[in-house]
Amino acid sequence: MVAYFVLLLAVLSRILPHSLHAVSWNFTAVGGSLLLFGSRMRARSGSRWVTAAKLASALAVLAATDYYLTVFAYQYPFQLNWYIGTWVWYGAVCLMGMEFLAKPTVLRVGIGAVASATSFFFISNFMVWMGAKMYPPTLAGLGACYVAGIPFYRNDLVSTALTAGVLFGLPALASKLAEALGATENRPLA
Repeated sequence: MVAYFVLLLAVLSRILPHSLHAVSWNFTAVGGSLLLFGSRMRARSGSRWVTAAKLASALAVLAATDYYLTVFAYQYPFQLNWYIGTWVWYGAVCLMGMEFLAKPTVLRVGIGAVASATSFFFISNFMVWMGAKMYPPTLAGLGACYVAGIPFYRNDLVSTALTAGVLFGLPALASKLAEALGATENRPLA
């Protein structure tokens, strides 16, 4: 249940800035949320069919968000081929969470956050270079596309690291606090 709440947080982090006219920050909870969603899929599901259904539901929600933003927020026609790479990326980040963060540590969460944001930077900018015709179809054009994407990458890296840190860190902190409180309750009074 927590994983679906976090998925809702990811969707809202993408939609609300457009509603509030505050899109300049490019702060979304997508990468960190997908990492947590994937880690929870592994820990909670018993069969591959259940895992596949959960993954498909997450991808469907995020794909619907892409459609909504493209058509209504950006007012562009929706073209499926623009999003195939992004949707594959959503699935890959969930799978990374399943495999790599089933037993999260600070190092693993950090690596997951960096890998998530970095892979999105490379995939999304490559897709823009290939399909948007904003840059010449040369190596220099590809380089210009990546250079133009650096501010977005920086903000995505920060937002993914913060989101993943909070989503994985708060339960760990709560567990440590519960252990500490339990230890003080069992200690005899002097």
